[in-house]
Amino acid sequence: MPIILFALLLFVLLAFGGVVLLSLALRYRAGTARRQGRPWVATMNVWATGLSAVLFLFFTFLISFWLGPTLPFALTGMGFGGFGLVGLAVTRWESQPEGLFYTPSRWLALLVMLAIAARLVYGWWQTTHHSAAGERHWLLSASGTQISLAVAAGLIGYYLIYAIGVRLRITHDERERAN
Repeated sequence: MPIILFALLLFVLLAFGGVVLLSLALRYRAGTARRQGRPWVATMNVWATGLSAVLFLFFTFLISFWLGPTLPFALTGMGFGGFGLVGLAVTRWESQPEGLFYTPSRWLALLVMLAIAARLVYGWWQTTHHSAAGERHWLLSASGTQISLAVAAGLIGYYLIYAIGVRLRITHDERERAN
């Protein structure tokens, strides 16, 4: 009986690992796909990501009463979201008769995927290694929640800036087509 339970547990852990790896690979694939710049999609992306950013910061402020200084970590992460400008600069834009097409950078999509993977690995590492808080570096002594919030804020900030830039580029392309 214990061997069957052990085998079942091992299967579940391997299946979970496979699902995580598959989701990261699909995230990378979706992040590098060529897309047509549709104005209504870009507008919805801006509004949805903006709402996400506002709600994220609001709830981060609320949980800071219970978990300590989480808001500075979230704001720092949002600041790192400024890499969205780099993403816009390295995006390949194609103006075709059918409309504007764009392909995000493979390197930045890989960087975003690695940030997500690093957060997963850091969370696993932090739960399996305990030491006194005084012995650790200040970054390592921060709670996993604070680091998670910083990474999540960085991703939200990146996508918000990128969505705004895509919308502005589509508007600019539409004006050039009208002239």
